[in-house]
Amino acid sequence: MTTTVARKIAFVGNHVPRQCGIATFTADLCHFVAQAAPSVDASVVAMNDAGQSHAYPARVHFEIAEDEIASYRRAAQYLNASGVDVVSLQHEYGIFGGKCGSHVITLLQELRMPIVTTLHTILTTPSALQRSTLEQVMGLSARVVVMSEHGAQTLRDLHGVPATQIDVIPHGIPLAAQGTHGKQQLGFAGQNVILTFGLLSPDKGVEYVLEAMPAILERNPNTVFVVLGATHPHVKEHHGEAYRLELQSRGRQLGIAGSVVFHDRFVGDDELAEFLSAADIYVTPYLNPQQSTSGTLARAVAAGRAVISTPYWHARELLADGRGVLVPARDAAAIAQAANALLSNEAGRASIGQRAAEHALGSSWPVVARSYLTTFDRALEGQRRSRTVPRSWLLAPPADLPELNLDHLRSLTDDTGLIQHATFDVPRYEEGYCLDDNARALLLMTLMEEVSTARPRPLRAAASRYLAFVAYAFNRDTGRFRNFMSYGRRWVEDVGSEDSHGRAVWSLGAVVGRSAEPSRQGLARELFRAALPPLSAFSSPRAWAYSLLGIDEYLRAFRGDSGVESLRQVLVDKLCELHGVHSSNDWPWFEDSLTYSNARLPQALITSGEAMGSQEVTDLGLRSLAWLAEAQISADGHFSPVGSNGFHRRGSVKAEFDQQPVEAGAMVSACLSALRVSADARWAEHGRRAFDWFLGRNHLRLPLYDARTGGCRDGLHQERRNENQGAESTLSFLLALQELKSQDSAVASTLAAT
Repeated sequence: MTTTVARKIAFVGNHVPRQCGIATFTADLCHFVAQAAPSVDASVVAMNDAGQSHAYPARVHFEIAEDEIASYRRAAQYLNASGVDVVSLQHEYGIFGGKCGSHVITLLQELRMPIVTTLHTILTTPSALQRSTLEQVMGLSARVVVMSEHGAQTLRDLHGVPATQIDVIPHGIPLAAQGTHGKQQLGFAGQNVILTFGLLSPDKGVEYVLEAMPAILERNPNTVFVVLGATHPHVKEHHGEAYRLELQSRGRQLGIAGSVVFHDRFVGDDELAEFLSAADIYVTPYLNPQQSTSGTLARAVAAGRAVISTPYWHARELLADGRGVLVPARDAAAIAQAANALLSNEAGRASIGQRAAEHALGSSWPVVARSYLTTFDRALEGQRRSRTVPRSWLLAPPADLPELNLDHLRSLTDDTGLIQHATFDVPRYEEGYCLDDNARALLLMTLMEEVSTARPRPLRAAASRYLAFVAYAFNRDTGRFRNFMSYGRRWVEDVGSEDSHGRAVWSLGAVVGRSAEPSRQGLARELFRAALPPLSAFSSPRAWAYSLLGIDEYLRAFRGDSGVESLRQVLVDKLCELHGVHSSNDWPWFEDSLTYSNARLPQALITSGEAMGSQEVTDLGLRSLAWLAEAQISADGHFSPVGSNGFHRRGSVKAEFDQQPVEAGAMVSACLSALRVSADARWAEHGRRAFDWFLGRNHLRLPLYDARTGGCRDGLHQERRNENQGAESTLSFLLALQELKSQDSAVASTLAAT
């Protein structure tokens, strides 16, 4: 029995009966920790796939819907109120919602107890978003657990994590379950058995074992290759059984179908032990050399099987010193050679298995559980501190925000795309469609898809339709987008405005940087790059700004694209030069007038300056946005944007009306960007003031947002609202609302540093 300082421990991760390796790991870790220290109250907060639920055992006290930000907040509130001493987080990018699993940051920020994070995947070449997300998680963790020395080295060298914060604890192995019946029970009597098991997915490299089988069978004809495990649920959701069917077809083509057995099911410990006892060779032909852990490999080693593996990091360490055989990835001939050598040398095979089993004793779950308890105590003793998010960082508490209602957007959308105008809330067919609004709608769908998969099919279908419109608008002969289309599906111009071109670039960049759909991302990338050449010759500063926002989105996925980064520098220089020409102490602006979508100009510099590491550019954006924000506050203290009936020329009186939703939406978005980079709470005040304009904090004290339809009215006159609910107005509100709902992710990096 172990004595521990921590009395109440909550484990956050997947949990059985969910079928995946992390679910099994979390269940085992919780069980053996409770067994090692009976005085500890060990419970689980389980992650659920979108729209899924499971019949969990009693130790699961709370569930998180992976795609719902609010669910992470509720979990934090539950854990804070439950007197939990330490949270043990199982981290893997794919089990949390948001891009690269960023939703989990919302949970960690609000927890008041120390966090111990176990990293199940450590990439040596992460993308910019993967790296940022992981470093925020580690920054919010008191201690970090890795399962190999290579993982620890990667954290120190690549991420700068202090060695004193890292504990190396091997993947736990249940040694108790031992098969007894072996080949006879499973129907493999008299045969050599090569086994692989685990959830089936294309990165497992099973096809290379199939290609090795003819050479194996030539020398060892009584050999069977057993593929044990169901298709990974995420693979099945997106691709069905395509990979399994492809493997079966490949087996038939190679003439080895009679020597390959597919068991399409998820097996428990006892059944798995039977298969391991029947195996002469266990094989993990994984394709990803960066795979840092493999629970299936650990199980096979503990069972004393002779193992053939590709040299991913976990295998290199676990099979060192003659405990297994390493072969190159994607090399069927090497697999065949290794298998034949092992099958022809029973004594050598047994010796390898014995060395592996002896080594595994140090990784048994009871030993691993005691190591985790020591780590939990270190975290509790060394770093008990509050992680409550300061509410001054938030433009709007989640409870204050309306729900996203897409009803009116759907009513404006037909098989072609988004109709641009409405009479009241009825679509106005005679005015047709425009690229501007379809690009805005594509941006909204992309932002929503990134943080929520509760309704994946409707979002996916809508995003594809708006992207199709944007793609059709691009004229490859001119390299420019067309903007206006009649209801009869005829373009009414050959070349659209520069601003509409910039908005299209923005939406396409967002699809590239945020979408999880490879086909949509691929088309968007092709169009994005095709649309870049004209930008440097444009004269519209708003087109430059929209394009810079799109470039920033694109570089989320392709940072280091030198051509795009060079174009960003060109457009930033243009905006800065324009500001230098027109600005003065009393008019620190880019032009001699304030017109429309004004906040997008400073927002482009704030965002680009941060990405480029240029404080000068960022500060210029912040100063100009601060002046704009102050210029748009009424005497009564509410948001009062520049009116479209005359705008505001330098030296003249600002037009008060008609006030447009696009101005409020742009100000909300720009303030979020400023808040994220500057850690200045005044941006929360300015941004909330702008959003409240939609909800009735204006001179008429009437809401522009129509909660009944989900639409937004087209503007505010001196004595009345414009009751029409067009696409631009509705999307301005919905985009602002969506960005507010995702605000925790937007400021996460700054919060982690405070």
